[in-house]
Amino acid sequence: MERIAVISDIHGNIPALDAVIEDIRNRDIKRVFCLGDLAGKGPSSAEAVDKIKDYCEVIIKGNWDYYLTEQESNEVLKWHQKNLGLDRLKYLKALPLYNEFYISGKLLRLCHASPNNLFHRVYLSTEQGKRLKLFEPTPTLNVQADVVGYGDIHSAHIDTFKGKTVFNVGSVGNPLDITQASYGIIEGELDDKKQRPFTISLIRVPYDIELAIDQANSTDMPEKQEYINELRTSIYRGRKV
Repeated sequence: MERIAVISDIHGNIPALDAVIEDIRNRDIKRVFCLGDLAGKGPSSAEAVDKIKDYCEVIIKGNWDYYLTEQESNEVLKWHQKNLGLDRLKYLKALPLYNEFYISGKLLRLCHASPNNLFHRVYLSTEQGKRLKLFEPTPTLNVQADVVGYGDIHSAHIDTFKGKTVFNVGSVGNPLDITQASYGIIEGELDDKKQRPFTISLIRVPYDIELAIDQANSTDMPEKQEYINELRTSIYRGRKV
């Protein structure tokens, strides 16, 4: 059976990314997919993009990757854009919005927030009608998905409803549920349309938060204290999400 690690929302946090990569390697998983938001928020956007580009087989665009390549409206984006440089920004701009494939008889779709709308944000508490939009056909296969994995909300979970399965792998670099990095593992027979055993698991990885904070403090990046508070508390800008 094939095992694929699925990571998301690194946000320029290298200590968290390194800890997750080490855990994936310790499990001897060879294939790694990334669901976007490589850059922004944290201090090391350029290094995060370079590491993900070299390490991951599939990389999908996140909303921050979009903001950084399409907008120049505030000091936060301008700081990270300068850190990234033109070549990395061009790379982020060209990333796809989703990836889908058959595994153990299921059409599995991976995206950042939603396959057809990068800004359609779905929480575990979101009403079913809006959550079902994650499964709507895409132009690639024009078939409803059976399983959808996504990132965006920085809070990991697995749920089933109406015969569908949805899972969120949480965030590597900016978790907003508990103060540990998270990622997912999917296991099954890849490119097989026959029903076979299939597994989704969520992994939590402790990392050196104080090192990540030291790295942020060594820069003059905007909204530094807000980022540090999130790392220490897993609370988004002072409120639970």
